[in-house]
Amino acid sequence: MLTKEMKSQIVEEFGGNAQNTGSADVQIALLTARIRDLQDHFKEFPGDHASRRGLLKMVGQRRRLLRYVRENDIDHYRELIQKLGLRK
Repeated sequence: MLTKEMKSQIVEEFGGNAQNTGSADVQIALLTARIRDLQDHFKEFPGDHASRRGLLKMVGQRRRLLRYVRENDIDHYRELIQKLGLRK
């Protein structure tokens, strides 16, 4: 689970300041952190299908936001995915 401090740290790192919570970069970073947290949850509770549905919704939302960033600025997209460690 993301704590308030972890969230504010992610917002400041990817948004530039604490007020910039709506930018695509911040939303992608927050979704990535929540997805990684849920992956650990599923290692412990593999039968939790209700949470798996939420995970799939988050993955789809992150995919749409990444597509938006890629279409508007490909260099920024490449920098963002490297910073988050999303591609191999």
